[in-house]
Amino acid sequence: MSTENEGTAVPPAPSAPPVPVDAPAASTPQASEAGAPTTPIPPVPPHASGGAQGPELVHAGPAPAYSSAEGGAHQGAGGTPQHPGPGPEGAWPPPQAPGTPLYADGGAGGAGGAGGAWGSGYQQPAPKPKNGRGGLVAAVLVAALVAGGLGGGLGYTLAKDNDNGSSTTLSASDSGGSVKRDAGTVAGVAQKALPSTVTIEAESTNGEGGTGTGFVFDTQGHIVTNNHVVADAVDGGKLSATFPNGKKYDAEVVGHAQGYDVAVIKLKNAPSDLKPLTLGNSDQVAVGDSTIAIGAPFGLSNTVTTGIISAKDRPVASSDGSGSNASYMSALQTDASINPGNSGGPLLDAQGNVIGINSAIQSTSGGGLGGTSQSGSIGLGFAIPINQAKYVAQQLIQTGKPVYAKIGASVSLEDSTGGAKITTEGAGGADPVEAGGPAAKAGLKPGDVITKLDDHVIDSGPTLIGEIWTHKPGDKVKITYERGGQTRTVDLTLGARTGDS
Repeated sequence: MSTENEGTAVPPAPSAPPVPVDAPAASTPQASEAGAPTTPIPPVPPHASGGAQGPELVHAGPAPAYSSAEGGAHQGAGGTPQHPGPGPEGAWPPPQAPGTPLYADGGAGGAGGAGGAWGSGYQQPAPKPKNGRGGLVAAVLVAALVAGGLGGGLGYTLAKDNDNGSSTTLSASDSGGSVKRDAGTVAGVAQKALPSTVTIEAESTNGEGGTGTGFVFDTQGHIVTNNHVVADAVDGGKLSATFPNGKKYDAEVVGHAQGYDVAVIKLKNAPSDLKPLTLGNSDQVAVGDSTIAIGAPFGLSNTVTTGIISAKDRPVASSDGSGSNASYMSALQTDASINPGNSGGPLLDAQGNVIGINSAIQSTSGGGLGGTSQSGSIGLGFAIPINQAKYVAQQLIQTGKPVYAKIGASVSLEDSTGGAKITTEGAGGADPVEAGGPAAKAGLKPGDVITKLDDHVIDSGPTLIGEIWTHKPGDKVKITYERGGQTRTVDLTLGARTGDS
């Protein structure tokens, strides 16, 4: 299904950034294990998984913060997505496909792109009547007077009834005693998690940028967030993180993975009392489990919303609308309210463990987030499973570059094949099946249609890419495919590709 990272339509159900099964990382052609380029990741599919036209998906990314746009709104790429003509099959970065979800921040890292700016569709409330303030004050005064009169009358009555010759003093009694918020309540979880959640501001060298969210990953000052939240600050831009207590720190990008839409930043002069959020196990999450999302929707920092896990393994492809920043995931779907600015924030379970990173939302067609007719949450939010994000974050901290699993074959992104079809011609004249690669060793050939990866049904190329990227290089998987009308299965050991280009 295609989704917007808080605002754009989502293409066919991919679960992770489109790696032409061996294709390059999200933004560049895939390279072979030896470093030679193989097949680039295919363009984001135009329809939702299953071949049905999916709703628009956009990155739940940063809310506009900087911009030269009128009114100071962020000129995001989440506006009307550009849909260039289809490029070569398997080309990377893929051309923007119709219906491709956009980042919630309305663009790559909230940077300016085609379309309206985040918040540009927001209308200020109509001015209140001149006597509005007076009316409000009068209402407050009346309420106070009524309460005072009631209290005074009651006090007089009690004093009179108890008057036996000695004076009586009445004092207000405590109302309810001390308030205790148990750890298992939403208030308890929020109270513990908020101090470890930050609002991120990213600004490019030309002054454009946006606001997103992140959370403390370790005591060294590493913060995990979405790639599209910090993309503006990658090449010489400015980056800062602000905690709920108001303390603000400059930060720098340690590493970012466009395909996974995960990034790690590090605080400069990080405090010594950082408390990393506890990471849960996203594989054990069940549909119906309670969820709590924390973020800065439309710049409203430290906002807490609740919901449930609506679905698991939801194939999602999202983009910033520019056609060059697509990401794929096999997402956790939640109905917790997620809006632009929530991107990069933690999705927590009822115990306060991080189970995902909020990344994209589904929007109604005709106006993705970031466009002139911005829309907000409609109860369809998508988060990157924390098990996958944790692996990516650790790789970024260690090497500064993402590592993608691959099968070494280029697949079509069309959603009408009933599976992921290995193309007969690779991108840029490359072989569709990498010589000596995992697919070749397993006996796969051009024209084969992959229908399952382990127990997961594969209905399109993007879905296959998403599923592959939930694994690590070296993992063994079972591939079910069709050739000449016959169904076959084969075991395959996933290869590795380092970097987005």
